[in-house]
Amino acid sequence: MWILVMFDLPTDTKQQRKEAGAFRNFLLDDGFERSQFSVYARFVNGKEAFATRVTRIERHLPSSGDIQILNFTDRQYRDVVHFSDQGRRNARENPQQLVMF
Repeated sequence: MWILVMFDLPTDTKQQRKEAGAFRNFLLDDGFERSQFSVYARFVNGKEAFATRVTRIERHLPSSGDIQILNFTDRQYRDVVHFSDQGRRNARENPQQLVMF
């Protein structure tokens, strides 16, 4: 199962930029990979792990902005069509095992 975090955070003030950067860094430190500037993805092992990640993200929310969290099965994530530099990219393979830090 995959978890996808998409967000639109305000960056008008110095404090807002600091919070947005801290949120991005939290996602990276929590094992997410950046798909696009405000879209991060991570493989999780089932619905319980998904719920745990949502709780962790909720504890690190910035004071303002819009954040959406989606989940996909391995098959749905594999079937995502991805274009980059006007060319189609191959589908990503699911990890063979979870990496523990």
